[in-house]
Amino acid sequence: MISFADDNCPYRCETDIKSVITELQNDSKNMLNWFNIDGLVANPDKFRLILSEYNDKSTLEIENFQIENSACEKLLGIKIDGKLSFEEHVNSLCKKASQKLHALVRVVPYMALNQKRLIMRAFINSQFNYCPLVWMFCSRKINHKINRIHERALRTVYNDVDSSFEELLLKDNAVTVHIKNIQALAIEIYKVVNNISSEIMKLVFPMKNVRRYPSENVFHTRNVKSSHYGTSSLAYLAPKVWEIVPSELKNLNSIELFRLRIRSCNPKN
Repeated sequence: MISFADDNCPYRCETDIKSVITELQNDSKNMLNWFNIDGLVANPDKFRLILSEYNDKSTLEIENFQIENSACEKLLGIKIDGKLSFEEHVNSLCKKASQKLHALVRVVPYMALNQKRLIMRAFINSQFNYCPLVWMFCSRKINHKINRIHERALRTVYNDVDSSFEELLLKDNAVTVHIKNIQALAIEIYKVVNNISSEIMKLVFPMKNVRRYPSENVFHTRNVKSSHYGTSSLAYLAPKVWEIVPSELKNLNSIELFRLRIRSCNPKN
């Protein structure tokens, strides 16, 4: 069971959906029994079910509650879909950012440049700062959509319709949202390497106990087949990201310094 504050989520990984549902029903009954013993009241209106194979006929029955399978559900601020594509979540982020960009367009004639930049970063760019490691492997189509919003925001702030997106990023001393996500991933890897991360991240990024060569990667490399079966995952990308982090950054003895210095690291391709 995964618990965060008052959000309690039982989960199961099995070879077939029927086994998943059976196990979830047993676990959920145990949870409800625990609630009753401790004088807590469950709220069935907040019960949700999401399976890796969406089928609207799949249901979970717990006592007198029947929970239907959903294609997408929001958990701790993240919209999770059964395919883990996160398209619905990122599309909602783009919609919010676009709405705030429209508001910015209306007021830019009355504002100084530093004020416009501040608002862009606080109300538009910030939409993509929450839990990026969860949704950063969205499709290229969605990533292009993020870039278009970022580009429109930069053109609005700098009143520049001629420069390319790359030139606008240089003018703003910024990087794309995807590169910021790569930098965020590098920070998590640094914490794992230096044993200051949470235990669950050590499971996501397993390290080798012994290396045959000093230059060998410190992480286990996953055997994957395609983007659908592993290449679009944190565990696969982490060793590759750590390889391109400059040695002088890897050897820093402070997470604060690493956070500061990694912002200037802009990997190509």
